[in-house]
Amino acid sequence: MYASPDATPLADALVVTTDGVITAIGSRSEVQIPQDARVIDCTGKTVVAGFWNSHVHFTQGVWKNAGTAPAAPLQDHMQEMLTKWGFTTVWDLGSDPRDSLPLRKRVNAGEILGPSIFFAGNIFPKGGHPAYLPPELQLPEAATPEEAAQMTRAYLGMGLDGMKLFTGVYMGDKPVVNMDVAIAKAAVDLAHAQGKPVFAHPQNKTGMETVVEAGVDVLAHIIPGQPGYSPEQLAKFKAQGIALIPTLSLFAKTIGGPALAARLVDSGVQQIKAFSGNGGAILFGTDVGFTTIYDTSVEYELMHRALSEKEVLATLTTNPAKYFKAARKGKVEKGFDADLVVLDGDPMADVGNLAKVAYTIRAGQVIYRKP
Repeated sequence: MYASPDATPLADALVVTTDGVITAIGSRSEVQIPQDARVIDCTGKTVVAGFWNSHVHFTQGVWKNAGTAPAAPLQDHMQEMLTKWGFTTVWDLGSDPRDSLPLRKRVNAGEILGPSIFFAGNIFPKGGHPAYLPPELQLPEAATPEEAAQMTRAYLGMGLDGMKLFTGVYMGDKPVVNMDVAIAKAAVDLAHAQGKPVFAHPQNKTGMETVVEAGVDVLAHIIPGQPGYSPEQLAKFKAQGIALIPTLSLFAKTIGGPALAARLVDSGVQQIKAFSGNGGAILFGTDVGFTTIYDTSVEYELMHRALSEKEVLATLTTNPAKYFKAARKGKVEKGFDADLVVLDGDPMADVGNLAKVAYTIRAGQVIYRKP
């Protein structure tokens, strides 16, 4: 068992959880198993803290009318997409709140087995309808700071947990549409006043500069094709505490042919190395829901080109827990939430073992068990 990525592993470990909280940890000889306990035998396996995926989307057709749809297909897809891969907490960075908020309510009630879910509301720049989204899809576009503030107020008022700004939008064969700094700052200031984080999707250097000037918290992707960051940019990222979600598998598997994908991944690896080497927080995220790359092994392999095994595990556990101020998550410690992942192999021996999940446990409840 690894209490945290940096901790010395505890052999022959035993973890006791009660009412969703870790109540005892130690070697099998030190900890007494309560008589009425349900025992999960993890012989030969490795226990770590529950995983975060900080970039997902509940936008696929299966989630339509999630408040009233039959539970079984929703739970089956939740397993295929998230719980099978160890995720006990996720950030949805853009979906229809009319579907996703009722889904969260059903998950929290135990009607559907799933992770803890946080939601971010989206704002696009005026005229910035991404080439990769259906043209008939109605998007929330802000033309003025006042409109951005109004949208932010509405999103947070309905119970969403943060915001995502498209500071740059890919338009296919047309020029990128970037968001004005004043519009982005209006949303950021209002969200920050309520203690909510702001994510951003930049598409080029201009969009990334808007992230810095507006005070955005998290870069939701690498900047595709950019070779790296300047010392000045890195200094600003560090000073403002900006985090990065790479989503390398998105660029490796869904954009262009093999040659372009290889170039985009290489640039992303360099960005991760520079960002992490400068002390920036890297958060794990796959853009799953927009993509159908459910298997996380590709993302782990690509991230491992820039990060050590311990650092990759930290992107899933301690980094997001610290960054999003979830004080009782991210570690296997007494008093922490009983969010756990049981792996078939040691992730410090092979980072690919992070994708080999035997059990996913949220608040002491098994939400996925390998058949």
